[in-house]
Amino acid sequence: MGIKNIFSTKNMVKESFIIGDIPSNQKAYGTCLRIALPSVIELVSMSIIMMFSTAMVGNLGSEALTAVGLVSQPRMVFTSLFFALNVGVTAVVSRRRGQGDQRSARICLRQAILLAFLISIVMTILAVISARPMMQFAGAQWDTIDPATSYFRIVSFALPFNALSMTISAAQRGIGNTRVTMVVNIWANIVNVVLHFLLVEGNLGFPALGVDGAAIAVLVSGIVGALLAIGSVLSKDAYLKVSWKDRWYPNLPMIKSISKIGGNSIFEQLCLRIGFFGYAIIIASLGTDAFAAHNIAMQMMHLSFTFADGIAVAATGLVGQQLGAGRPDISIMYGKIGQRLAFIASVFLVIFTITTRYWFSGIFLDDQHIIEESARLLLILAIIIPIQTSQLILAGCLRGAGDTKFVAFTMLLSVALARPLISLLLVFGFNMGLTGAWYTMIIDQGIRLVMLYGRFVKGKWTEIKI
Repeated sequence: MGIKNIFSTKNMVKESFIIGDIPSNQKAYGTCLRIALPSVIELVSMSIIMMFSTAMVGNLGSEALTAVGLVSQPRMVFTSLFFALNVGVTAVVSRRRGQGDQRSARICLRQAILLAFLISIVMTILAVISARPMMQFAGAQWDTIDPATSYFRIVSFALPFNALSMTISAAQRGIGNTRVTMVVNIWANIVNVVLHFLLVEGNLGFPALGVDGAAIAVLVSGIVGALLAIGSVLSKDAYLKVSWKDRWYPNLPMIKSISKIGGNSIFEQLCLRIGFFGYAIIIASLGTDAFAAHNIAMQMMHLSFTFADGIAVAATGLVGQQLGAGRPDISIMYGKIGQRLAFIASVFLVIFTITTRYWFSGIFLDDQHIIEESARLLLILAIIIPIQTSQLILAGCLRGAGDTKFVAFTMLLSVALARPLISLLLVFGFNMGLTGAWYTMIIDQGIRLVMLYGRFVKGKWTEIKI
C-alpha cells in the first residue's frame, strides 16, 4: 500500500463498519487539524514556558532543580482525581454535543465545577498537612527536603484554582473549542514564567526568593488561569454558558453519567500515580545528580508528549461527538487520522531530540557530568517517542468513547506493575543505574501500545453507551 493510500480516509475503515458517506481527505484532516492545532500550540507553549521556568530554578544549582523535580509526582497524586473527573466531563460533553443536546452539556459542566471545587478543598488541606512526609517518601534527602517541602506547600494552595481551570477546559475540549483552552493556558503560563524571572533570582528590584519564588509563580498563574477559564463560560454566546442564576444543586443522573466514565479513570490515575511515584523514588535513590539529569531529560519527554497529547485532545473530542451522532465509522476514521498525524510529529521530534541533546541539556545546568548523563538519556528517549505518541492517541480515542475500564487495566499492567518492578530489576539487579530506569520506559510504553492497539482495532469500544 502506497503512502497516499495509507493517509486516505477511504482506506481507514473496513467496509463492514461503514454506515454512510466517509468525509474526504481535505475535510477530515482539516477538521482534525482545526481542533488539534490550538491544543498542540497550547500544550507545547506550556511545555516550553515550563522549561524556561525550570532553567531559572536550575541557575540556583542541582539541589534546587532536584527539590522542584521531587514535587512533581506528589503534586500529581493530589490532582489525579481532577484528571479522572475531567475524562468523564470530556466524554459526556462531547457525546451530548454530537447528539445536539446543549442543555445537558451545560448541566454536565455545572455539576463538574461543583465536584471539582469540593474535592479540591479537601485535597488542599491534605496536601498542606502532609507536605514534609510526602517529600520524604518521594526521596528528598538532607539537601533537598526543606526547599521541596516549602515549594510543595505553596503550590498546594493553587489546587482549587487548577481544578476549576482544568474542568472548564475539559468541557471546552469536548465541544472542540480548543482555542479557548489555548488562550487560557498560554496566558497563565506567561504569567508563570514572568514571575519566575522576577522572584527566583530577584530581578528588576523584586526579592530573590529562590525555590519559594518559583512556587509563588505557580500559585499566581493558577489563579490567573482559573479566572480566564471562568470568563470563557460567562459569555452569553458561549455554548457552555453558565450563570450564577442557574440551578447549581446536585443533579444525580448527570453525576452518575460523569462518574461512570470518571470512576474507571480514578483507578487509571491510581495506577499511574503508584507506578510513576515508585519509579521516581527509585531514581531519587540514585542521588541528587542522577535525579537532576533525569529531570532535564524529562523536560524533553514532556515536550514530545505535548505534541501527541494535543492531537489526542482532538481525537478524543471527535470520537465522542461522532459516536453521539451515531457514526462509529467516522469515529474510527478520526482515531486513525490522529495516529498518522502523531507519527509525522514523532519523526521530527526524534530528529530534534538526537541533534540537540547536548545543547538542550546545557540549558538547565552548567555541570558537564550531568549534561553528559542527560544527553545519554535523550538518545533513549528518541526510541520512546514514536511508541509514546501512538499509544497516547489510542488511549485518547478509547477514553472519548467511554472505554476507560480497559485503559485503566492497561495502566495497571504497564505502569503500576511493570514499570517499578522492571526498574528495580534493571537499576539494582543488573546495576544499570539511571540508564536501566530509562530502558524500562521503552518496555512500559511498548506494553501500552500493544494492548491499546489490540483494543482499538477490534472496534467494540464504539458500542459503549454513555
